[in-house]
Amino acid sequence: MAAEKKAMDLKNLPDLMTVREVAEVLRVSPLTIKRWGKKGILPPIRINSRGDRRYKKEAVLWKLGITS
Repeated sequence: MAAEKKAMDLKNLPDLMTVREVAEVLRVSPLTIKRWGKKGILPPIRINSRGDRRYKKEAVLWKLGITS
């Protein structure tokens, strides 16, 4: 049985998104998201002691040209 991939719904995005979630919404590679963070194009929020990246929903929607 193949696992179905659930498409991200722009109306129900979490407030803080992972690299993978942002990449899926913007339809780019996770590596591109990390590069954009280093260049300041889409700056991440660093959480926990490992420094995992999270991105604000508003910033991702702004990148798509959607403002609320």
